[in-house]
Amino acid sequence: MKKYILDMQVKGVERPHERYVLLRLTHSEPLPEMVPGQFVEVRVDGSSTTFLRRPISIHYVDKEANELWLLIQTIGDGTRRLAQLHEGDMLNLVLPLGNGFTMPQSPSERILLIGGGVGTAPLLYMGKLMKDMGAEPTFLLGARSKADLLQLDRFRSLGRVFVTTEDGSEGEKGFVTQHSILSQEHFDRISTCGPKPMMMAVARYAKQAGIECEASLENMMACGLGACLCCVENTKEGHLCVCKEGPVFNTNRLMWE
Repeated sequence: MKKYILDMQVKGVERPHERYVLLRLTHSEPLPEMVPGQFVEVRVDGSSTTFLRRPISIHYVDKEANELWLLIQTIGDGTRRLAQLHEGDMLNLVLPLGNGFTMPQSPSERILLIGGGVGTAPLLYMGKLMKDMGAEPTFLLGARSKADLLQLDRFRSLGRVFVTTEDGSEGEKGFVTQHSILSQEHFDRISTCGPKPMMMAVARYAKQAGIECEASLENMMACGLGACLCCVENTKEGHLCVCKEGPVFNTNRLMWE
């Protein structure tokens, strides 16, 4: 897939949580094709400590509005700089990068989308494309508490949403792998993104249940093109660059057992 370097304009800024910002970006030309699970590399201007671009998952693509959405968790100087952007500001991106999730082969294929924290970001776009093709997405979203759940209304507009929280303040108490939906319904495939321990637990469940599972890895990525080798993951095929071979992998390829 062809890569682009684009100067995009901030069309809107939302703050769904005190630690997150959602940037809606647009461009004068139609945006290139992007698939759920791919990411962009964002240049951070005005920071004396952030020299490398920051990898951010593609959260959503609104083709009618010609918008790309990025959901950013503010955890360092670079992401805090991005959170300070305002409508009308410009942002330089390299996109689209990496390989995305496998989409349903037919509307009848049942896929469970499991996300935790900011890892829910790529699942919104996947759910949108599934709905567009006539498939019903089922989301299983986990967080520490009700206050940490993000954009439930947007997910609910696309499909069924089930929730777990560690403190029981919303949905079922516990972790995503403990939700009752896993024992009540059958799914053909699982797509997951979130903290690595969560994804590893999901992968173990999927293997035991005989379900294909894909996970979007969040290794530290600098170049996004497989040149710097800082995002290498040990797989059954050897050491692979997550930014180039992934970030989405079938979990059977990973050394997570």
